[in-house]
Amino acid sequence: MLAIRTSAGRRRKAGALAAAAVLTGLAVPSLTAAPAAATTHDYDTTYYKNAVGKTGTALKSSLHTIVSDQTKISYSAVWDALKVTDQDPANSGNVILLYSGVSRSKSLNGGDTGDWNREHVWAKSHGDFGTSTGPGTDLHHLRPEDVQVNAVRGNKDFDDGGSAVSNGGGSLTDSDSFEPRDAVKGDVARMIFYMAVRYEGGDGWADLEVNGSVNNGSNPYIGKLAVLKQWNDEDPPDAFEEHRNQVVYDTYQHNRNPFVDHPEWVEAIW
Repeated sequence: MLAIRTSAGRRRKAGALAAAAVLTGLAVPSLTAAPAAATTHDYDTTYYKNAVGKTGTALKSSLHTIVSDQTKISYSAVWDALKVTDQDPANSGNVILLYSGVSRSKSLNGGDTGDWNREHVWAKSHGDFGTSTGPGTDLHHLRPEDVQVNAVRGNKDFDDGGSAVSNGGGSLTDSDSFEPRDAVKGDVARMIFYMAVRYEGGDGWADLEVNGSVNNGSNPYIGKLAVLKQWNDEDPPDAFEEHRNQVVYDTYQHNRNPFVDHPEWVEAIW
């Protein structure tokens, strides 16, 4: 089972370090999250070769060109794809649900209570792309989630705060926003940033952008930008997210989420 980072875990670590410092007289190292450091990969000289070294709009434009070279799948095919991309590493018969963190049988996909369904992390009403092949079926932002928890998220923007979501794994919500559990906050942010780079007004779809607002409604925007950037820094990619990115690339769409590979590119663009 993969380790899950939580704020409670960070507090316990900080407490242990502080206690050790008292006994030894050592300074306590800061555990404040720092911006993501630059990373390098073998495919930087191949897949990302036209993007490496760029910043701002030039980087965003290069990444758009790169990730737009993509094999698209149908909405019905998403069911079987999610059973592979989000398979529980500890139980091959289950998938991990994004917001709740629950491991649930792959066979329980559907629309009834107790089932999991296909959550559009970039809410499909934000840009009105529905479930048509394209942004509506892009595996880089489609994830399995409990039917009822998915209904609570609805099409809300992302922000901090709210009341606990029932069976939501620590997720919070209020009237106009949704805060996922700590262990996937960065995952959510990087999916949103991918969509804002991939869909730039071509392909017949709306130009999706991240902004500083909530209550974006049917506009092709999702917020809040500052919060999503913070989540990207606080929750860097883990083994599950990196493996998922590779499976989508190798088996299905043959494109990557560049912010899983290079989380520091969020700050370089936004």
